[in-house]
Amino acid sequence: MNLQAKPLRLSTDSPDFEAQFKARLHWSADTDAAIEQRVAEILADVQSRGDEAVMAYTARFDRLDAKNMQALELGADELRAAFESLPPAQRSALENAAQRVRSYHEAQKKACGESWSYRDADGSLLGQKVTPLDRVGIYVPGGKAAYPSSVLMNAIPAHVAGVSEIIMVVPTPGGERNPLVLAAAHVAGVSRAFTIGGAQAIGALAYGTATVPAVDKITGPGNAYVAAAKRRVFGTVGIDMIAGPSEILVLADGTTPPDWVAMDLFSQAEHDELAQSILLCPEPAYIDRVQAEIDRLLPTMPRAEIIAASLNGRGALIHTRTMQEACEISNRIAPEHLEVSSNEPHRWEPLLRHAGAIFLGSYTSESLGDYCAGPNHVLPTSGTARFSSPLGVYDFQKRSSLIEVSAAGAQVLGPVAVILAEGEGLQAHAEAARLRLG
Repeated sequence: MNLQAKPLRLSTDSPDFEAQFKARLHWSADTDAAIEQRVAEILADVQSRGDEAVMAYTARFDRLDAKNMQALELGADELRAAFESLPPAQRSALENAAQRVRSYHEAQKKACGESWSYRDADGSLLGQKVTPLDRVGIYVPGGKAAYPSSVLMNAIPAHVAGVSEIIMVVPTPGGERNPLVLAAAHVAGVSRAFTIGGAQAIGALAYGTATVPAVDKITGPGNAYVAAAKRRVFGTVGIDMIAGPSEILVLADGTTPPDWVAMDLFSQAEHDELAQSILLCPEPAYIDRVQAEIDRLLPTMPRAEIIAASLNGRGALIHTRTMQEACEISNRIAPEHLEVSSNEPHRWEPLLRHAGAIFLGSYTSESLGDYCAGPNHVLPTSGTARFSSPLGVYDFQKRSSLIEVSAAGAQVLGPVAVILAEGEGLQAHAEAARLRLG
């Protein structure tokens, strides 16, 4: 098979650049109406019949028959046994990655996850109390691929935040359990784990069943059915985000070996056909060299067909006038993963405002961030990095305002509240403040 991957070549000098650029970026997050209808039916059934419905859908979609829900729950001993069964190299890699992820999120908690308060001149106390969520659910994809890294990235920040109970759901089609995923759950401190997936798993976590406890928030990626279910249960529970296809944007000044950049583009393209890989570079000869490496390396990739479909359908190699212009275009894209593949990455980093994660320098491949650098790999996609952040400790905490008004403070604040309350026509509000006036 003579596969070819020819990402769209664009130049900001071209008069039709804007039209082609917008067309290449376009991706619709709209869910198929049939999926929405089916998900609504599944969620309603789970809410009504609980465990019975979950078992029925698990048998239907995952070909996994169970006499009761206990048969679908993984005990702590099973998770530990999975960890101990791994080859030493895999055990070490999991523990190493987990420790780095934990260290990063512990630092994050210290920076932004602590309570605080102060007293003003009249002695009133004002502040903020930060407390963890009681129970969260993490969805881990199964089936075509298994992602132990997703277990670490979702469970560890919840654990660091102080969440008391972490419930993991993971589909196991045909009963096939991935030992790395189970081992990761052991290492990350998952409290309970169930071999269920799809919209029915989201429903079980959101509404609770006789066996699966209802959670306060659901995090983790999944297919279109999982995304649609998360969207529908939002409000009953919190969710992290609705993730779109994976993305990488490489800003290159031409100093990085072109095969490194080609492989970095592959690293996202291999996820699925809708993933997007884009190169921005002011050196046209370098872009040619990257394309040559794409041609050379593609046949060596096990997932070559997926990579080719992704690069041909959504990839782009864009020639810019300058690196400054490349940074401006990057901010417009607001990519999930942004590599600054330059020998002067800190020169360009201040110009970059919107990205899920920024990887600085030629040695910082996006794949290191996916697995073991430390920062979270659950990132905003589809331009939502303009207003969203990576998953973090703060996603598993909530903030309560603290207000303690002193007697003296009530004399200062009371007249202000009375005037504003009467202006809004809320007399009881005004009287509640007036009663406390000396």
